[in-house]
Amino acid sequence: MQSPVHSLPSLFKQLGLPDDPISIERFVAVHSPLKPELHLADAFFWTDSQKAFLRDEILDDADWAEVVDELNLMLRRSRDMNA
Repeated sequence: MQSPVHSLPSLFKQLGLPDDPISIERFVAVHSPLKPELHLADAFFWTDSQKAFLRDEILDDADWAEVVDELNLMLRRSRDMNA
């Protein structure tokens, strides 16, 4: 059985965040870059339930892990690279 493939907009929807392309771009621009030593789920801007979801998906290498990794990489790029 094949695991579902989730998109970045579906991850934002799962996290209860606006999931349109402009909102996603704005979120990444506002919250990046994350410090290299900071785990994605430990960032200050997540709610407790969002932190738990992100942490669990990565630790369990679950269905959402690939797109959570994608978001993690996006948030680690410098703002200059996002421009």
